[in-house]
Amino acid sequence: MIPFDYHRATSVEDAVSTIAEHPDAKFLAGGTNLVDHMKLGIAEPSLLVDISHLFPLQDTEVGDDGALRIGADVRNADLAAHPVVRSAYPVLARALLAGASGQLRNVATTGGNLLQRTRCVYFQDVTTPCNKRTPGSGCSAIGGYVRYHAILGASEHCVAAHPSDMAVAMMALDAQIVYVDADGEHRLPIDEFYRLPGDQPDRDTTLPDGALITAVEIPAPPAGARSTYRKVRDRASYAFALTSVAAELVLDGDVIRSARIALGGVAHKPWRARVCEEHLVGNTVGEDAFDAAAAAELAQAQPVEGNEFKVDLTRRAVVATLTSIAEGDRR
Repeated sequence: MIPFDYHRATSVEDAVSTIAEHPDAKFLAGGTNLVDHMKLGIAEPSLLVDISHLFPLQDTEVGDDGALRIGADVRNADLAAHPVVRSAYPVLARALLAGASGQLRNVATTGGNLLQRTRCVYFQDVTTPCNKRTPGSGCSAIGGYVRYHAILGASEHCVAAHPSDMAVAMMALDAQIVYVDADGEHRLPIDEFYRLPGDQPDRDTTLPDGALITAVEIPAPPAGARSTYRKVRDRASYAFALTSVAAELVLDGDVIRSARIALGGVAHKPWRARVCEEHLVGNTVGEDAFDAAAAAELAQAQPVEGNEFKVDLTRRAVVATLTSIAEGDRR
């Protein structure tokens, strides 16, 4: 047993100031990822700062402009069931319901989901070298078991993939991450919040040290937007994505007026498929157009030995997802 102290924060300001005084402390909300890492020996904080009860972090509100603000402590199950999310952002509701199990969704929080770390088997095994866990020690996945690993944006230092479903949908929806640090409140576009491994794979995000995520803001969907989420995995539930697709289209008849697409399970971060989007806009819906757009995006893929299958699997998942939207799937 590794001892640690516990502090129940009285406010967001108290939580942030306490962390500032204890650099190796961690925020505790649902704990579904952090507690696992403490058990495995990946994380050894000397202090846990409990933010799970802070009321300002538990609200979900729709602004006058139609934007949705989701508190960082909103549980995944509650967010998936929210009537506005179900009606206006079906891609997000479906992504949430595709993640983990019902029991975990009842505990896991929005902020924690954004910050969850890779499920790479070598990252979670402290007996193996891992640059993400111990910078400079090497990447055991390269030349090892890589079925769930990245095919886009990886580096020679890390080929791990981001595990979240929810974050993939939020990437497609152009979410903004709201956080508080000693200098006040700030916002980051989600695509800037996450980072690729480069030569610092131990850093998953650009969130400043000691900062606390307080909310996520998602703009109102475009008029006529259709969206959905598709997850491909080894079993029907409680499994991480081999690949996943979050997509939103706005159609004018059969012509694609706008497209927002993100991929999961294929990169160190939720991957915004901007090349695919550019190829879709202005085109007529159809399998040929969808396939060409997906292939253009995946032309930059660099699979490692053992996960080459994910390139074609992802291409077919994109085509299937866009086809379901074009055919009117908004359930």
